[in-house]
Amino acid sequence: MSPRSYRMGQRQAEVDETRARIVAAARAQLTESGALSLDAVARRADVARATVYYQYKSRTGLLEALCDALAAEGGMTRLAEAFGHPDPWAAVDRFVEVMAAFWSVDPACTRRLRALGALDEEVGRVIAERDARRRHGASVLAGRLPDAPPDAASLLYILTSFETFDALASETPPTTPEGSSPEPLEAAVPSVIRIARAALGAPAG
Repeated sequence: MSPRSYRMGQRQAEVDETRARIVAAARAQLTESGALSLDAVARRADVARATVYYQYKSRTGLLEALCDALAAEGGMTRLAEAFGHPDPWAAVDRFVEVMAAFWSVDPACTRRLRALGALDEEVGRVIAERDARRRHGASVLAGRLPDAPPDAASLLYILTSFETFDALASETPPTTPEGSSPEPLEAAVPSVIRIARAALGAPAG
């Protein structure tokens, strides 16, 4: 490796580390305070405010990066398994499981983020755009179901929301048959699948 290539690789590693530290700071600040101030994020990440702007251009850019980090940690790339499954009902089940894993990454942060979205227009736009992707996915999967009700896509969209998992998980014992403890929101998966299948007209048995 040439010295120039080495220096470029080193600089990129430093940039990546700085970006990760900023996103982690944003996640921590949002979880703790329910707010997202670029000044506070910069102080927490131990960088200049200008560095946050340089890396993310705007508060919206930082919000997008935070959502992307949560999605990566939550394994959202596994949605391809749902859309690629030949059995439409198994595809719905997998969709529910992947969404549960995503929502379970950091429920406290997600709860704060979605609450802030109801009050802050900028945050609300980011949340709405992400929700629109899930609505589209629900529509695609619902369209594959035989004899599904007309509102199947809307039902699947609602049932795979954070709010649904959050509500059902609070009523679900946090243990599995093997004795392990799943993430709290993932404990609601069997309930969501059961409700989804009943609402969408799955065949008995």
